Amino acid sequence: MDRIERKKLKTDRFSLELGHTVTFFEDHREEIGRYGGIAAVVAVLIAGYVVYHGHQHQARQLDLAKAIAVHEATVGGTSANGNLTFPTQEAKDAASTKAFGDLAKQYAGTAEGEIAQYYMASVEADKGNMVAAENGFKEVAQKGDAAYASLAKLSLSQIYFSDGRNSLAEGALRDLMAHPTIFVSKDQATLALTQYLIHKDPTQARKLLEPLRVSPVDAVRNVAMSQVAQLPQQ
Repeated sequence: MDRIERKKLKTDRFSLELGHTVTFFEDHREEIGRYGGIAAVVAVLIAGYVVYHGHQHQARQLDLAKAIAVHEATVGGTSANGNLTFPTQEAKDAASTKAFGDLAKQYAGTAEGEIAQYYMASVEADKGNMVAAENGFKEVAQKGDAAYASLAKLSLSQIYFSDGRNSLAEGALRDLMAHPTIFVSKDQATLALTQYLIHKDPTQARKLLEPLRVSPVDAVRNVAMSQVAQLPQQ
């Protein structure tokens, strides 16, 4: 998969609204409107993890924080404040994969292990290794709890769309719409689906988008209105 296509599968900033998750920042509206969102859900995972597990499992949290620090390190140059840096993206990817791989093995069956597995799959997706990414996301989708599994299913839907497995992608998104979680809201899954339906079934897309155009959540409303503008004139 070429670099442009890989970028289509990457969304690197997310926003969490507890009780009604919407992973859309205004400055990523166009990307998310087109691609629905896959990949390094750093803010979502950290925010959700702190909310639900901030008072427990301190040792595992510390190890997870260290692995995330590797993943978030800068590439090239030096850090004025002493933060971790890597000479190349390849070196950073290798270190991230090792850090999260070790964490996934050490803490298998825990929330930290699920997060680590998700991150590993995200790193593979960003590198264009879609087979490895798909296998990693599937493991989280099948073995993780509902919240983390929903993130993996959302990511899987974007992989399916990217290589033409549209029926699988649509099925995954409709399942997420029917079973929303704190990390993937019904609205987010709907907007990921309607972006595909704009071209396949604009009538159905319009029907799903109509209630979202008046959503009280600004990000949802804005993306919905942007998608409505892409629909063919009636």
